[in-house]
Amino acid sequence: MSISVDQRQSIHIARQPILNAAGAVFGYELLYRAQETDGNCESSSDLASARVLTDALLGIGLDALTGGAPAFVNFTKQLLLDNVAALLPAQSIVIELHEDIVVDDQVIEACRALKGKGYTLALDDYVAGSGADALLPYATFVKLDVLDPPLATWQSNARRLSQSGLRVIAERVETRDILIRARDAGCTLFQGYYFCKPSMQNVKTLPTRRLAYLNLFSAINQPDLTVNAVETLVKQDVSLTMRVLRSINSTAFALGQPITSVRHALVLLGVDQVRKWASIWAMAGLNSGGSPEVVSLALLRARTCELVGQEWSGPETGAELFLLGMCSMLPAILDQPMEEAIGGLQLTTAVRDALLDKPSPTRSVLDAVIAHEQGDWDRTEQILTALGLAPTVVSNSYAGALRWTREVSSAATA
Repeated sequence: MSISVDQRQSIHIARQPILNAAGAVFGYELLYRAQETDGNCESSSDLASARVLTDALLGIGLDALTGGAPAFVNFTKQLLLDNVAALLPAQSIVIELHEDIVVDDQVIEACRALKGKGYTLALDDYVAGSGADALLPYATFVKLDVLDPPLATWQSNARRLSQSGLRVIAERVETRDILIRARDAGCTLFQGYYFCKPSMQNVKTLPTRRLAYLNLFSAINQPDLTVNAVETLVKQDVSLTMRVLRSINSTAFALGQPITSVRHALVLLGVDQVRKWASIWAMAGLNSGGSPEVVSLALLRARTCELVGQEWSGPETGAELFLLGMCSMLPAILDQPMEEAIGGLQLTTAVRDALLDKPSPTRSVLDAVIAHEQGDWDRTEQILTALGLAPTVVSNSYAGALRWTREVSSAATA
């Protein structure tokens, strides 16, 4: 998101999911940076950045950002001591304290006071024997980096912390092996790219039902798509039929008239909307048994790409980039390399080449969106500049996509 304060500052906000062992969302860490401050918001303008942050949260709405899940918000020492938390709702946020905060009597007292007022605290990148030990009595969550430290060290810390009643979050979970080790050591929540990457341990044959969804996904993205063709495909699957009816009756459409048939619903949607929504339905079907957050990320990424594409080159390009963003998540959903995942799909050369990581302006749009998701603001702005776009295009598009995703996801993936 990009939001102004006195027309002088703007802020970038993205989110990263914190998941349980089943892949369901527990909360989101909110990543943010005010454009006029440095990368980690450690500057004399901390308070101005905090004001922008609170305005941004109010502008988008915490519900749109997190869907009612807890929001983990990073705090510096200055933000903590200046009681910026009072601007945020205690029941909806978790105050995440940076590992580089120098813990002194003021910090300890601030944490004690926040806990007494009902705020929840998390310690980021906890290191045993550091000053953070003094904050453990006031913390509910402790984050452990499970990628770099020696295995025995973080596993021992995880066991000790979990046995003391703290909830341990494993950070930088990159592989299934790390996930299992972290879970066995007592971690109950997980953050990292494992859930959005294919493990590809073995070559897998898709079950018949998932293959049918993949065929649907391919068919609906052909350029000569007709309502008749989609109706035939949708009617072959009861769950797809129900999704059509749920979606057309959702608040996203508010048509104000009764729906008499699947065909009636499809005609009201129109071919372009049919293609978009059927892509979402097919993606949800392909993800059967996987982490539901993968589909949410696919929706968010697709819509962000679409909105950036509209700014870059108009509505037609936006529709193509929606498909690009959606397909970029297929490897994680199908547990296959990209080349295999899109092998049977009818895609334009521009989209196919972008998915296969061939340099192009189309690929650059996707790269900018992914960089924004990861909180890599400098790379995002570098790519946008090369595309001739304003630095705030992706952040504004992301904010709009968050609202849209929140509005339609329940109907699309139910």
